[in-house]
Amino acid sequence: MSALSNPDPTLINDDIRPTTDAERHWSVMNMASLWVGMVVCVPTYMLAAGLIEQGMSWGQAVGTVMLGNLIVLVPMILNGHPGTKYGVPFPVMSRAAFGIHGAHIPSLLRALVACGWFGIQTWIGGAAIYQLLGVVAGGPLGGDPIGFLGINGVELLCFLGFWAIQVAILWRGVESIRILETYAAPFLIAMGLALLAWAYIKAGGFGTMLSTPSQFAAGGAKEGQFFSVFFPSLTAMVGFWATLSLNIPDFTRYAKSQRDQVLGQAIGLPTTMTLFAFIGVAVTSATTVIFGEPIWDPTVLLGKMGGGFTVVISLFALSIATLSTNIAANVVSPANAMINAAPQKVTFRMGGMITAGIGVAIMPWKLIASTGGYIFTWLIGYSALLGPIGGILIADYFLLRKTEYDLDGLFRKDGPYWYSGGFNPAAVIALIIAVIPNVPGFAKAAGFADDVAPVWTDIYTYAWFVGFFIAGGLYVALMKLQTKD
Repeated sequence: MSALSNPDPTLINDDIRPTTDAERHWSVMNMASLWVGMVVCVPTYMLAAGLIEQGMSWGQAVGTVMLGNLIVLVPMILNGHPGTKYGVPFPVMSRAAFGIHGAHIPSLLRALVACGWFGIQTWIGGAAIYQLLGVVAGGPLGGDPIGFLGINGVELLCFLGFWAIQVAILWRGVESIRILETYAAPFLIAMGLALLAWAYIKAGGFGTMLSTPSQFAAGGAKEGQFFSVFFPSLTAMVGFWATLSLNIPDFTRYAKSQRDQVLGQAIGLPTTMTLFAFIGVAVTSATTVIFGEPIWDPTVLLGKMGGGFTVVISLFALSIATLSTNIAANVVSPANAMINAAPQKVTFRMGGMITAGIGVAIMPWKLIASTGGYIFTWLIGYSALLGPIGGILIADYFLLRKTEYDLDGLFRKDGPYWYSGGFNPAAVIALIIAVIPNVPGFAKAAGFADDVAPVWTDIYTYAWFVGFFIAGGLYVALMKLQTKD
């Protein structure tokens, strides 16, 4: 990578400058391991649960997860391209479409979602430690909940302990993430398959759930209603990784080549998501035979498995899974967004610490009080926001610029990406207009409004797709009008 020519010192620091050739050493295996480490987590394990509760058979549920991830793989690879070609992170790449200052809009919106996820995953990791201590002690710990917090003292200490482990890793920088993911990936796959084998042997098969027909089949309780559940569920599955489909350049900027980022993502994302969705369904199906009831939450399941050593190993694996997901998926993006906002003041280390602080402040255990609301309102809701950003970035890079950026211009206020006062009106207008059609549907789904016309709830069913295509198309049209003017 050639050196930049007179970059504006207020737009660059060592964390967001283009990566050098020496720094680009992530192989296919590193990229695939990154995805294995991010995918293997409690929300992935439980993802198909909501679909089965909606009436799908196990095959339909796992198939929906797989299709959603094959779809989101496309923008993931496309947005990864400029990261690998130019070595720049997501906030810097966004300057081309949104403007030097306008790039703060998509990067900070993405960062806000990541902070929420960071808190949720930290709570899940702390819950695993809490279960482990309970098994060792022979019963629940901590006593009554603490006032407004709603959790007991030991739960709080476990949460803060898991949080502190992540802070220690973040303090070591981005390279520590690659090392963590590379070593965690094979371990996590092995533990997932071991859990599957345990369930199969213990239950003498996977139980009745895998033989239960879809409720949408002829004679079923929801006969003929499959597509009314399938499409919003598919949107939620796409929404699950809509976040990473934006800031994937934060990682692909370290890839050796386009081949490494494309193959690594194609191998790591859809295959692992499908496998772990199946493991979640199959193991839960077996729990109906083993324990007399379906247990979807793996932290609860591991607490019931019995055998001190088995539980310790299993909960250790769960903690590693949560750790590897959280640090890669939910810290790099907000850290880079904060660096982009103030390169002279914020480093990656400081950005990570701010993210970790917000993760505590939001009290994530309250965010996930309702699993259904958490998965569907949360996932579809932010996909309505992030889909349009993805549409604008991909349309800008591939359709308008034909994959050619002015690299120097990304770091200068007197370059081609200054637009009007540092903001590109075409991108801002396209983003706002593309979000508007999904607002009424979100308001109803979130419980803010009851009297919403069916057409708006139907549109909201396809929130990510609607936002993506409206924003991308409108952006191209507005940019061509700007060029004519």
